[in-house]
Amino acid sequence: MQYRKLGNSGAIVSSQTLGTMTFGAEADEATSFALMDDYVAAGGNFIDTADVYSAGKSEEIVGRWLKARPEAARQVLVTTKGRFPMGAGPNDLGLSRRHLGEALDASLRRLGVEHIDLYQLHAFDALTPLEETLRFLDDSIRNGKIAYYGFSNFIGWQLTKAVFLARMGNLAPPITLQPHYNLLVRDIEHEIVPAALDASIGLLPWSPLGGGWLTGKYKRDQLPTGATRLGENPNRGQESYGPRNEQERTWHIIGVLEEAAKSLGKSMAQVALAWVADRPAVSSVILGARTREQLADNLGAADLRLPAEIADKLTAASAPEQADYPYGKGGVNQRFRKIEGGR
Repeated sequence: MQYRKLGNSGAIVSSQTLGTMTFGAEADEATSFALMDDYVAAGGNFIDTADVYSAGKSEEIVGRWLKARPEAARQVLVTTKGRFPMGAGPNDLGLSRRHLGEALDASLRRLGVEHIDLYQLHAFDALTPLEETLRFLDDSIRNGKIAYYGFSNFIGWQLTKAVFLARMGNLAPPITLQPHYNLLVRDIEHEIVPAALDASIGLLPWSPLGGGWLTGKYKRDQLPTGATRLGENPNRGQESYGPRNEQERTWHIIGVLEEAAKSLGKSMAQVALAWVADRPAVSSVILGARTREQLADNLGAADLRLPAEIADKLTAASAPEQADYPYGKGGVNQRFRKIEGGR
């Protein structure tokens, strides 16, 4: 297992994070405990959850595991998130001081801890002034409820504005951003990755295997069936089968990935995870395994470094599509400057 700094903090985390969205839903408590045990045994020390995962059950399972494993609990960093609805009222969601105060306290209770290592805002909230949110987070650091904070699903200008307001207000800065990022989904490289690099913020990519697409389990023009995420629900979220199946780009990327995996004697999942782990600004990659077998395969990528020629082939094959301006060649040329001058 490799270890890295958690964004611009002094905390050290493993290059792979154990995601717990499946806990309490697709993975029962016994399986969830086994997944955490296997992950820690492999050298992992960073567990990611959220209040909305299984309506709080994921946090509760993680909390019971922490209590039952005191030695591991002293070494593991835990991150959870707040923002989405945990009730039916108008103040039961969002990034207001009112809602985040209740959400953070509830997460602390479910996890059975006195403080959370990294508290992340699950998404932006256009109704709440960002200053209000940042002051709440700064207060939570000062009163010992959280050590650090970060964001999830923020876009470039939102991240940059938050960094600027924190500096201007002499508030604790954000240290991480958790975005959707993998070989199939790379549009964050236009604005979000540069914004993160500019502020020394670490990325924690979620869905690094594209909801299972990058494992090779789905076949062209064959609707998924069986005990897989899309087999159970082909229209599930951003990874839904229909739209991706229709894109030639999807199958081109999968084909290049399959060739790379065969040449290295590794699984497609391992190669896809190794690729995203080596992208600029990435601190740790979130694994979303729901069985011990899936986790074991994913952990096989922990110390895998792709040869440059293979990484380059994957990067070229998965290049995000865009119009000429502002992210295509025409727009890039407008912003590029040769050190020797001229055009």
